[in-house]
Amino acid sequence: MNDLLRAVADPTRRQMLTRLRRGPAPAARLGEGFAMSQPAISQHLRVLRQAGLVESQRQGRQRVYRLRPQGLQAVHDWVKQFESFWQERLDALEHVLDDMEPADG
Repeated sequence: MNDLLRAVADPTRRQMLTRLRRGPAPAARLGEGFAMSQPAISQHLRVLRQAGLVESQRQGRQRVYRLRPQGLQAVHDWVKQFESFWQERLDALEHVLDDMEPADG
């Protein structure tokens, strides 16, 4: 779980995952627009691969990456534990806001 959370904590890696939602992409396309070297892009992709969030396959001279959405299941399950906590807080806030509304008179 620590590797998974570390992988998604970085904004560059989150953006790469978002790009992969559209479909498989070569490393060069995943790195477009980032002000970093190709080795740095490769390191980000290695972290995502080690966390089980992407898989790669060699196609000719390039490596193509594919999203593994099931890799995010552990994060989803962990966050879901807090759903009732936040729902209770939102319900309480709704009651406070309702009490603050001026009465029609």
